Amino acid sequence: MATVELERGKLDSSIRNLKLSGHVGFDSLPDQLVNKSVQNGFVFNILCIGETGLGKSTLMDSLFNTSFESTPSPHNLASVKLKAHTYELQESNVKLKLTIVDTVGYGDQINKEDSFKTVVDYIDAQFEAYLQEELKIKRSLSTYHDSRIHVCLYFICPTGHGLKSIDLVCMKKLDTKVNIIPIIAKADTISKTELQKFKSKIISELQNNGVHIYQFPTDDESVVNVNSSMNAHVPFAVVGSTDFVRVGNKMMRSRQYPWGTVQVENETHCDFVKLREMLIRTNMEDMREKTHCRHYELYRKRRLEQMGFSDVDSDNKPVSFQQTCEAKRSIHLQELQQKEDEMRQMFVARVKEKEAELKEAEKELHNKFDKLKKDHTEEKKKLEESRKKLEDDILEFNRRKTQFAQQSQHHTLTLGKSKKNSLSEHHELYVGYSRNIEILIYKMVQDVIYPVDLPVPLVLINPSKRMKLVLNLNPQQRFEEPVHPLTTEDSELDHLAEFSALL
Repeated sequence: MATVELERGKLDSSIRNLKLSGHVGFDSLPDQLVNKSVQNGFVFNILCIGETGLGKSTLMDSLFNTSFESTPSPHNLASVKLKAHTYELQESNVKLKLTIVDTVGYGDQINKEDSFKTVVDYIDAQFEAYLQEELKIKRSLSTYHDSRIHVCLYFICPTGHGLKSIDLVCMKKLDTKVNIIPIIAKADTISKTELQKFKSKIISELQNNGVHIYQFPTDDESVVNVNSSMNAHVPFAVVGSTDFVRVGNKMMRSRQYPWGTVQVENETHCDFVKLREMLIRTNMEDMREKTHCRHYELYRKRRLEQMGFSDVDSDNKPVSFQQTCEAKRSIHLQELQQKEDEMRQMFVARVKEKEAELKEAEKELHNKFDKLKKDHTEEKKKLEESRKKLEDDILEFNRRKTQFAQQSQHHTLTLGKSKKNSLSEHHELYVGYSRNIEILIYKMVQDVIYPVDLPVPLVLINPSKRMKLVLNLNPQQRFEEPVHPLTTEDSELDHLAEFSALL
């Protein structure tokens, strides 16, 4: 940067001053600039910060001699909110697009620690919007509505004791972002003696806390005197009013009290005229210029540095914007390639890990399948053995059943021929049985003997225990008859040997 300034100094020293031999006409450039500016119009944005009820809206109406029709603000908001209203004003042939931003609910919360954050964020947001418009490839700044705040009117509560902590903190946060003009609201509530002490105390507290307020410029010879004197009157003690009172032949904004009338535009009553003179009639363009060249440039510099741009490299050598962009692009590509490699390695590792998991799961499934197959084979083998055994048992049972049926039929027929008369007389048929095959005998008797026409019940006898069981051969009945002891009077025991041998 020092090299560039040195070269400029050499260039300036080598420039020759020439005199014109006649009128050329470039002395009309200021007029051309004025005409173009008048044609495009002007933009001015005011931020009003102060507690609810300090007369911010009333002062705006008084400054621009109109009614902006603002609505009263509530006192019970949980946080600070900013409301922006834009108006188009015209005086003679000059158009002004005026934006008034009001802080609704400022200072009304119990915890006022973060009240300034909403205001700071709003100012930064307007700077950021303008910066993004500048960084576009296709810019349209001529038609872009500039919403950057040009001046902040900070309304101080007329306590007469000094600034509040919230006032000092807020102005300290804003002094590098906006032009601050402190004003004492409702100054008609303080006596003149107290007002001067109050002003001195405010300036002292601002200086002690390092708060930088807007100083009216003194580098312009045309306004150096008035601006120097007005800097001594800051903070301005103002009064606003929407009521008009006739004073002489003129209607003037005034506030009427039982003890008299306070005229808003009377410089002996308040500093309203001084504020209007400095804010609108003398230094409006200077505030617009300082906002762009100082506060916005400071924000732009910080944001570009955050993006990685700089005027010098690591060796403190000047670099162009293109070089910075190429360096940033190279760094970005390297970081991108590094991230891509890391993601590729991570992906390969994940794939290998997943493949190992799948192989392990496949192995477990194969083992489980082999086990199930083995169990199935063993179960099938057991079932085949059981089926074969059951078939053998069925065949053996059928064989024995057939054999028993044949023997029983033969014995029954023989018994029927020889003892038919005896059975008719005794009405009983005695058959020997063993206790443990009682059921089997009963079934065989039903299947074999029952088809034979027996007119008498069947009596089953166990000779070893000398017990008999009377059995009716009705298929619907089972061992319904009780078991009786075998008496010596039973004379049919001679028939038992033959039937027992059959069993």
